[in-house]
Amino acid sequence: MLTFLRRVLFSTAGKVIALALLIVIAVAFALGDITNLGGGGGPSGGALVQVGDRKVTEAELQQRLKNALERARQQQPTLDMAQFVAMGGFDQVLDDIVNRLVLDEYATEHGMAVSKSAIDGEIASSPAFADPITGQFNQKAFDQLLARQGVTADQVRADIRQGTLAQWIAAPSLAAGYVPSELVMPYASLLLERRKGSVGYVPITAIDKGAAPTDAELTSFYNRNRTRYTLPERRVIRYAVVRPDQFAERAKATEAEIAAAYKQDAAKYAASTKRTLAQLIVADQNAANALAAKIKGGATLAAAAAGAGLQPSTIDNAEKESFARASSPQIADAAFAAAQGGVVGPLRSPLGWHIVRVEKIEQIAGKSLDQVRGEIAAEVTKRKEAEALANLRGQIDSAIAGNATFDEAVADAKLKAETSPPLFGDGRVDQNGQGADPTPPDPVLAQIAQGGFAMETNDDPQLVPVSQDGSFALIKTERVVAAAPRPLAQIRELVAADFTRDRQLQAARKAAAAILADVAKGTPIADAMKKTGLALPPLQPLDAVRGQLSQQGMQIPPPVRLMFSMAAKKAKMTEAPNGGGYWVVWLDEIQPGDARGNQGLVAQTRSGLSQMIGAEYLEQFVAAARKAVGVKRDEAAIARLKAQLGGQSTGGN
Repeated sequence: MLTFLRRVLFSTAGKVIALALLIVIAVAFALGDITNLGGGGGPSGGALVQVGDRKVTEAELQQRLKNALERARQQQPTLDMAQFVAMGGFDQVLDDIVNRLVLDEYATEHGMAVSKSAIDGEIASSPAFADPITGQFNQKAFDQLLARQGVTADQVRADIRQGTLAQWIAAPSLAAGYVPSELVMPYASLLLERRKGSVGYVPITAIDKGAAPTDAELTSFYNRNRTRYTLPERRVIRYAVVRPDQFAERAKATEAEIAAAYKQDAAKYAASTKRTLAQLIVADQNAANALAAKIKGGATLAAAAAGAGLQPSTIDNAEKESFARASSPQIADAAFAAAQGGVVGPLRSPLGWHIVRVEKIEQIAGKSLDQVRGEIAAEVTKRKEAEALANLRGQIDSAIAGNATFDEAVADAKLKAETSPPLFGDGRVDQNGQGADPTPPDPVLAQIAQGGFAMETNDDPQLVPVSQDGSFALIKTERVVAAAPRPLAQIRELVAADFTRDRQLQAARKAAAAILADVAKGTPIADAMKKTGLALPPLQPLDAVRGQLSQQGMQIPPPVRLMFSMAAKKAKMTEAPNGGGYWVVWLDEIQPGDARGNQGLVAQTRSGLSQMIGAEYLEQFVAAARKAVGVKRDEAAIARLKAQLGGQSTGGN
């Protein structure tokens, strides 16, 4: 609830388009990114932003940014802070903080308050704090999550209070976006607009590669494109993995344990009977008696049921206990006492009157201890391994809580410590060359890397799960390898190939521009393409309806998308994905749409416009609240921190 509200409040349409990845970040502050927001001054000194009497310090903003980056890494593991800032993450997070404080301040000034019980209800219903088995609130899970985040319960409650107040304020604006039919119809008709044209393609493969680049050309190209060859941040992580099979020898089941388990589950291994039962349940006793008489007189259960407009059910491999739970103990006793072919009933249960026919009886022989010894031994061993694993995990967890170092915890638990090579955020050791499919990471290293990237070098060691069998690892981030370009000498062939490809792309652009120029002078596009003298693919027709753009989203080919931003009898060009060449698009015809009579499309368009208008109202309200509450920004300090985190200063990150 709260995360959805924040997405509506603080992600404008332009930001959503430009920062697709940040959608995940902007909505994920609640219960996972909680700091003492607006709590006054901090160790960094002055405030970056002041909202009314509340201040946002540099330390608070950095904590928010760190948490947002960690969440973004769940979608893009190799993302680092500099890339995050370059994508607009810094501005998005700061705007979110300021807007939340503005609405909180505004609500407080106007006497709005959230009760303690409402806040506690939000906490209790959060899946983040639920027991994985019962689904109910788990105090231990709550305490552990807050400890990992380094926050208090009061800070969680403050965050929820802010979000709830923002929701109350937002609701009237979001509900105020009704759009009259006179405004809806032109937009709905626009979705039915049809456009026809054609597209030519100038691929780089049609361009001669030219001479091999000189050393000077390679060096210049490499220096201009250093970011293209920059390796993301990597981390060296110390770790010790604990697996269930490490306890296999001492967890072996003894003869006494096997015998005890066999005795405890005696019913499981005893001889038993399974029956196939056909059953008919009738609401009226007289009707049930009449049907039972027909069946006992020789009619089949199915025929008797069909005559009464009923249909029997068949229960395969029925066991007495389960059948008793589904009917009643009395009915189960009778059904399991009858011989094969016997008919029982009518007997009453809460569901009605039961008539049961025993279709088949199967005797299941019991199993001796010798017959199931291996099965029981494996189960006992597995249980003992799990217990030993849990005990050791608890021992290490207690040691960490007692401020034990990584080396101390490893020595105390008698584990084998290892040090990883520099890892990317997804656990890979190398990128296997640009343009190639990266080598899949080792699954255990992938989990270790994910945990290591959520830590700093001065953080305490942590325990992270590494497999579904209960295996875990004790980890400690040893060193951070900052993002840096690979040396030219190591990737000379790659850079040379990129240089040649780039040169071909520029030539393809020049050829496409020449086609455009000729078309503008009245030359048909097919003739203009032939005039280039290049071996180009044949012209392809284009035919699409505007509504397809929103239905197919990003799957729409760029030439089709470009066609809907052009005037008729005009041409435009656009670069193909991955630098493959250039498309030249010619728009021949525009057929206007008419949505009159298409009530479904009109209703859908009205709904979309209503949401947009409601969001616009809300954006204007937040702007007015900013002015009323008063927001002061230290632009120089903000710019300095942004440059530092973006890798544009010597401050590092």
